[in-house]
Amino acid sequence: ALHFDKPLWFGFAPGDGARRYVVEQGGVIWVFEGRQDVEGAAEFLRLPVSRANAEEGLLGLAFHPDFAGNGRFFVYYSAPVDDPADRHTVLSAFVRDPGGDAARTAASEQVLLNIPQPYGNHKGGSLLFGPDGFLYLGLGDGGSGGDPHDNGQNPNTLLGKVLRLDVNTADETCLTPYGIPADNPFAEGRCGPDAAARPEIFALGMRNPWRMSFDRDTRQLWAGEVGQDDWEEVSVIRRGGNFGWRRVEGDVCFRPAECDPTDFDPPVYVYPHTEGKSITGGYVYRGRRFPELYGAYVYGDYANGRVYALRVDERGRTTNTVLAETHLKITSFGEAPEGELYIVTFGA
Repeated sequence: ALHFDKPLWFGFAPGDGARRYVVEQGGVIWVFEGRQDVEGAAEFLRLPVSRANAEEGLLGLAFHPDFAGNGRFFVYYSAPVDDPADRHTVLSAFVRDPGGDAARTAASEQVLLNIPQPYGNHKGGSLLFGPDGFLYLGLGDGGSGGDPHDNGQNPNTLLGKVLRLDVNTADETCLTPYGIPADNPFAEGRCGPDAAARPEIFALGMRNPWRMSFDRDTRQLWAGEVGQDDWEEVSVIRRGGNFGWRRVEGDVCFRPAECDPTDFDPPVYVYPHTEGKSITGGYVYRGRRFPELYGAYVYGDYANGRVYALRVDERGRTTNTVLAETHLKITSFGEAPEGELYIVTFGA
C-alpha cells in the first residue's frame, strides 16, 4: 500500500531488522514496519534540497554502525541555493530524536563537508560504512561532459573521488569535524586549498560512481561507474587506486585519444552503450533464497531496466547474465540483514 516519489535508497538500520527506510530524491526519508500489509510510513527526516538538475537532491544515507546506541546517521545532498554559481553538495551528520520527532532530528544537523559543484550533474552519492568502521562517500567529477576541469585526476579536489572519513573523531590540526584514517593514500597531506592532495581521498579517477557496496564476505568495495560516450563499467575499488577518468573510459583511451590504459586500475567488467547507458551498482549476493546467485554481483541499468548477475572467476574471467527485463528505471538496490536483495525504481 506504500508508494514513494523518486526513491533512491532502501535499507535497514544496524541492529533493527523490523523497520525499513526509503530515501526520496526530493528530500524526505521515510521509515515503516517491514510487513506486507503495512499501510503507512512515518517521516524520519525532511531536508530542503536542490532539484534544479535531475541528478541533484537527497542522494545518500548511511547509519552509524552503533546507530542503535548513539542514534547517529549521515546524509549527502544537494544544497538549495539562489545562485547556480554557489552550487554545492553537503555531507552532514544527524542524531535521531529519541521521540521520533523529524523536525528535532533535522535540527541536529552537523555539516561535515561542503563541496563546491561546478555543474548540476555527476554528484555521485553512494554513502556507506565499511567493515573497518570508516565512512565512504563516492563523488562524481562535478559534471558537464568530459570532465572539463580534469577533476578526476586532480588530487587537490574531492570531485571524482571515493572518500574515506573517520566520523568518530575530529582533526584538531585541520579543524575538521572528522578524522583521517592513518592509511588513507594522502593521509600525510595537509588540509586547506593549498594542499598537494586531499587526505580524505581513498581512490581517484572516478566519473560518476552510482552506488557502491561492500561484499560482506570478501570485504571488497564494488562500484557501478556511469560512462560517458561508449562504456559502462563495474569496478572493485582499492585503497590508492586510480580508475582512470578522464584519461580512460572503461578500459580504452578517452582523452587524450592516445594513452596507456595499463597506467590505471582496470574495471572488472565493461559493457557498451549498445547494451545499456547508465549502470546502477548493486551487491554481491550473499543470501539464501537463490543459491544459484551466491557470490554473483547483482546490478542493473537505469536506461534499459535490466538486472544482471556478474560472475568473476579466479583468473578474472567474467560471465554476465541477464536476470530480469524490468522495463523500469532502476535507481538503486537494497540489502536486507540476511543478504536478500531489493530493487529500487522510479517506475515506468
